[in-house]
Amino acid sequence: MRVRSSFFASFCLVLEVLSVALFLRGFFPVPVKSSFSSKSKLSDLPDEPFTGSSPNLSKVPDPIFKRVVIVLIDALREDFVFGPNGRKYMPYTRHLVERGSTHSFVAKARPPTVTMPRIKALTTGSIPGFIDVVMNLNSPALLEDNLIWQAKMAGKRMVFYGDDTWVKLFPKHFMEYDGTTSFFVSDYTEVDNNVTRHLDNTLKRDDWDILILHYLGLDHIGHISGPHSSLIQPKLMEMDDILKKIHGSLILKETEGALPYLLVLCGDHGMSETGSHGGSSAHEVNTPLVLISPAFKRKGKHFQQVDLTPTLALGLGLPISQNSVGRLIQPVVEEASLRDQLRFLHLNGHQLSCLLKDSMPAYEKEEGYEQFRVAEKSHGNWLKLVVEGNTSEVLNNMGKKVLKQYLEALRVMSAALSKQMGKYDMYSMVVGVVLLLLLLLLAMPEALSGASEVDLPVSSALLSLPFYLLCLLLFSVHMLVCTSAESACYFCSLPWGLVFGAVALSSALLCILVSMAARKGAKNPGHPPIRIPGGGWSLSELDILLLAGTAGHTLSLSASSFVEEEHQVWYFLLNTLCLVVFQDVCRKYFRERSANIGVIGCSEDKDCLPPSKEGYAVASPLTDLGVTGADSERWLALATPLLTLACCRLLRSLNQTGVQWVHLPDLGHWLNSSEHKTVLSLLAAMSLALIYFLVQRRCSWVSKIALALGLLGVYSYRAAVGNVVLPWQHSGGNMSKGTMKARFVYVFILGIFFTGSKDLLRSQVITADARLKSRGLWEIYSGVVLLVALLFRAHNLPVLCCCLLVQSLMAQFIWKKLHYDAAQTTIMHYWFGQAFFYFQGNSNSIATVDISVGFVGLESYVEAPAVFLTALSTYAGPLLWASHLICYLSSENRSSVAVGHGCYCLALLRSVPAAAYVVLVTALRYHLFIWSVFSPKLLYESMHTLLTAAICLFFTTMEQSRSSSRP
Repeated sequence: MRVRSSFFASFCLVLEVLSVALFLRGFFPVPVKSSFSSKSKLSDLPDEPFTGSSPNLSKVPDPIFKRVVIVLIDALREDFVFGPNGRKYMPYTRHLVERGSTHSFVAKARPPTVTMPRIKALTTGSIPGFIDVVMNLNSPALLEDNLIWQAKMAGKRMVFYGDDTWVKLFPKHFMEYDGTTSFFVSDYTEVDNNVTRHLDNTLKRDDWDILILHYLGLDHIGHISGPHSSLIQPKLMEMDDILKKIHGSLILKETEGALPYLLVLCGDHGMSETGSHGGSSAHEVNTPLVLISPAFKRKGKHFQQVDLTPTLALGLGLPISQNSVGRLIQPVVEEASLRDQLRFLHLNGHQLSCLLKDSMPAYEKEEGYEQFRVAEKSHGNWLKLVVEGNTSEVLNNMGKKVLKQYLEALRVMSAALSKQMGKYDMYSMVVGVVLLLLLLLLAMPEALSGASEVDLPVSSALLSLPFYLLCLLLFSVHMLVCTSAESACYFCSLPWGLVFGAVALSSALLCILVSMAARKGAKNPGHPPIRIPGGGWSLSELDILLLAGTAGHTLSLSASSFVEEEHQVWYFLLNTLCLVVFQDVCRKYFRERSANIGVIGCSEDKDCLPPSKEGYAVASPLTDLGVTGADSERWLALATPLLTLACCRLLRSLNQTGVQWVHLPDLGHWLNSSEHKTVLSLLAAMSLALIYFLVQRRCSWVSKIALALGLLGVYSYRAAVGNVVLPWQHSGGNMSKGTMKARFVYVFILGIFFTGSKDLLRSQVITADARLKSRGLWEIYSGVVLLVALLFRAHNLPVLCCCLLVQSLMAQFIWKKLHYDAAQTTIMHYWFGQAFFYFQGNSNSIATVDISVGFVGLESYVEAPAVFLTALSTYAGPLLWASHLICYLSSENRSSVAVGHGCYCLALLRSVPAAAYVVLVTALRYHLFIWSVFSPKLLYESMHTLLTAAICLFFTTMEQSRSSSRP
């Protein structure tokens, strides 16, 4: 069965996307939850352990606090309160910590340090997974057992003001609320004023029991200008004044004989040195937790953030959430009687032991469970003596010993449960791995061959005996897994007909793969799979580097250090590539100079011309321009790899990235400082001018004018938001959001897209004009460049400028003149795209995603454009190089097969590391190792693969329709 290579590529790409999605379905399940569908109730709490004959009627100690106020400051770092600047930033809070009746702790949050997962952790006591990062964009209602639901069931009257994520998670739980969106990061004043404006009226009233205030301004300032911005101190002093007002009001309302209040100051997560969050650095996970109450005498140490959930629940006389893995913060209850303290710890231990039973089959062998049973028995013996009236000192020491036993048991059980961060659906993961590997093995030889058609032995494979035997084997394995699995698998819940279709497809793919491999082996026994035209089977130095480098990078993904510092791998590979290209240039223009001159002398004989990579004779570069032109071309080609090396070295110094050394100062920090704003302005202006010069050459006059005005608008927008200065603008000028100027640029971007799309459609539908099609593609590319220039921060404009400069030089003097084939050019584009991803300052940590770019030109939060702009800015480097590859292949008078071949190779290159990750995390099931290091990288690889596959599917389909429309 012969099919077009574009159809074959599209089919394989769709199946690869489905395979990756299936693997993600198994790798990112719902975290460990209790098997009980109902929520905890007071009536379900166990009695006190008692070894005597009469039962103990006490169910739960009386509440410790009558009223609770929670002040949650988004992105509040631990050093903002406890650090050396704490007295300057938050003087009143620091005074309370050092001299007041407080317990102050460092609460450690678990990654991902994103708002919605952190709120879930604070209210449920569980540890959310990385899949909650995606769900953070549109938070659904929280259905599992949580502190807010328990408070509502107990009749607590709750009031909330702040981040509307709370309202989405807990609809109809608050008697009064006012939510504001957390995603519009350009606003750091009104978003907090909307909370504070309710405060005076609420504090005067007595009709509430729990008040929750979630302030967002500090987080937004961090996203805009980082933790060292001049805006940080005024915002923290504002928060300090609010805490002072609340504390003073609670003191005035305190009455003798009544239960005391509790004022909680905390952060959901911290803030990295770049102002973002989501990763696992110390500044992102360490947050302050200050508990203020007249019931305390002081003070604290380090605790987990999830420990706040059982502490508040027991302090308010509520059941602990079933899925909580937190343990009671014992200093909070140390002023209670010893019997009440032991009862609190017993209730916490009972809840953790029940969750341990649900999550671990061999729970009885767990050290923490055994310690809890021993402590519970000792507790019963101690309680028996208390009931009998024993008041000796020995009894008191015995009670303290039981308390230590409980605390140790809670620590061990909480740590064991924290490791069980998710139950993997291994069946789905293995199926996704097998399908992905089969597709890569099936597709790689055809992708490298570049043939216009693919001969698939479908009929012979489907009519063979191995196909039916393989179907029977796989179906038997499916039945065995689904009937013996301890937990439900996704595949086991599918209809049998759909499962049989998937089994038949997998069997057919394997049989086709084996048939094609056998056929190729019979035709070319003993030969390597890659052929370099020119009379023999061989690999050049460049081919060896490209293949070895790509494979070596894939193997490096098995080490966590290489994942954290992956940018170092790409920088090394890119520098090596430049040196090898430099060697090719020297060989082409110097070592073979005499041979080329001989070719000029016998130019009448076409057989004397050096063959190209495509296998047909082409003129030598020296014959293109004559002797003088050849000399200038020779030196420009020689300078291109050296200039590329210089650009890469400059860009490495611009943005420090990775995990280990991200805190070190770089050129970007120096440029963004206020005293160097003039230098940044000159650099930005020069970069925009060079961007125009590099991009406008292949555009129509309309697009050239729109591009020039758009780039002027980009500079005006950056001046409006205060990043750069205009010659007539004073340094102390008023800053604005620059909304109108950004929208001004969007108009020209849409105009360029319209012009390019019109030319592209005309070339596809009306006339098969290659020049018109090429111009349309380049105009669309220039529109993308203008959009990226608008989204990039001012200090990153040189990254975009160097990207375009390297593309122009490599296309003009390297890829075209040295006649590199589509596969070699594609791999080079892939390497450059990966390196420029890190040149932007990105890393494999979620914390480096700049969400502020999602609101350029927006007055309020609109989800669709915000997500699109954020994704485009994050993946700007790889997407620009992928787009340039398509434009370059289309403009070189190549056939549609060559364009589709390049797209297909690029998609396969993106699939290889994703497939390696799929295999790796399937083999390694060490939860903390995978989740803390590999999960963010796996999300990045999957998203990048899906985006690349979408681009390649579009262009392969377009090339196929263009080919089929020709007479």
